[in-house]
Amino acid sequence: MYSKEEAKKIRLQFWTQFGKRCEIHPLLRQRQKKWMLHRTKIQGVALRFEADRNDAKVILELSQRSEDKRLKAFEVLQNCKVILEDGFSDGLLWEFFHEREDSGQQVCRIYNILPHVNMYRQKQWPDIFNFFIENMSRLEENFLQIRDVLQEEMEQYSA
Repeated sequence: MYSKEEAKKIRLQFWTQFGKRCEIHPLLRQRQKKWMLHRTKIQGVALRFEADRNDAKVILELSQRSEDKRLKAFEVLQNCKVILEDGFSDGLLWEFFHEREDSGQQVCRIYNILPHVNMYRQKQWPDIFNFFIENMSRLEENFLQIRDVLQEEMEQYSA
């Protein structure tokens, strides 16, 4: 077990090393902005990385405050499931309800998971980094194919 300070230091090292890895990765080297993340152009829709003692995930997260809007967005994404899951051999995991540990906020999540890895084990970092880069690149690419549909549906729903 690590103290709070030790764990914080390891997390900082992990994300710093991941950033450095992204700088030299052939897929990402030429990009000015490495990842889309919260810049999806749709309020309440973000792409996220998550890693802890048990696993690593790349996530498409819906965090609209209005439960109705969040569920509408989830429904639209379900209708685009074939496109979103393209290239993911085992598909994606679809979580209708998730409560974020850091904020307690209720969200919907669509994600891919790398089980049985621990971000606190430095020897596993290359596997986690490769998983992040390959899977987030694929998720971003698939999301961009359906972003306009989602944006249009959400604008109509709000009107």
